[in-house]
Amino acid sequence: MNDMWTGERIRLRGVEPDDWRGFRDLSQNAVDVRNADMIEPPRSEESFRSWTAERAGRSPQAGSYCLVIETLGERAFAGAVTVGETDSRAGRFRTGTEISRDHRRKGYAREATELVLTYMFAEQRHNKCEVEVYAFNEASLGLYRGLGFVEEGRLRQHEYFGGEYHDVVLLGATAAEHWTRHRRPSVR
Repeated sequence: MNDMWTGERIRLRGVEPDDWRGFRDLSQNAVDVRNADMIEPPRSEESFRSWTAERAGRSPQAGSYCLVIETLGERAFAGAVTVGETDSRAGRFRTGTEISRDHRRKGYAREATELVLTYMFAEQRHNKCEVEVYAFNEASLGLYRGLGFVEEGRLRQHEYFGGEYHDVVLLGATAAEHWTRHRRPSVR
């Protein structure tokens, strides 16, 4: 089988209504939420159910989507990967991953990002992927640098939370850089 959405340990799939618990669990740890974005007030379970159901009902669009990272063995919700801020004229897009606490350090974020990069570079004709990472988020910086992303800049004192300002590191990877480390998808 040659499925470009399946790796060695995970597969990427569309959001289903029953995934609401997984998304709720991703939002439970303030440190994790802060590493990915910003802390919001608590949400009800119904809010997570309706948010997830709305996303499950969307048709996937090449320009902006969220996919669930599911383990191959037990088919467990392991996290999510998003693509957004696509610019088809310039050939750029942004991506990000969130991995649940019990599925970390297993290579799932790396594999999910590699699958998304391959799709966006090989099927959507994009040339560059950009990510923004808080300067204190060493795990994410290590992930992206390990995938070949290059630091392109730093937005100093760019975000405010936790009582202080924080830098944001900008990293990028081009299609040519990706193809030096990965095989192109088979057309046969």
